[in-house]
Amino acid sequence: MLSDADRRILRQFQAEPDAPQSALAERANVTPATLARRLAAMEQAGVIEGVGARINWVALGYSVEVSLRITLDKFEPRAFDAFLAEARRIPEVLELQTFVGSVDARVSLIARDLAHYQEIYRARILTLPHISDIEALMHVARIKDAEDLPL
Repeated sequence: MLSDADRRILRQFQAEPDAPQSALAERANVTPATLARRLAAMEQAGVIEGVGARINWVALGYSVEVSLRITLDKFEPRAFDAFLAEARRIPEVLELQTFVGSVDARVSLIARDLAHYQEIYRARILTLPHISDIEALMHVARIKDAEDLPL
């Protein structure tokens, strides 16, 4: 379990991961040595999985985001594995999720524009193995996009 100090550290680290450790320690009300030791321990325990950059794909010229709800051929024993292996190879696919229920997978992808999306859809998505049905959901607005945890 996390201590109160660990939670304070994580709140500060999550809010500003590139801040100097001395500033994070001060805001979390711990010493810099404690902060460094606790961050290392939480990383070792798998609580912190890494620190990275968030790249704004819109700034790179991608203006279309689509979620595809995929239903797979459930009579094929290797349908999930084959589908996921091929879907991973599509560079514009940002996220793959699998579900239990009427929808088997969700594919989130980006495209430069609608013509580019149509090209990806026809050439790459429709050729994925074992698809029995696809429903496309065009993203209109992102209302909440938070990765911060309630600590």
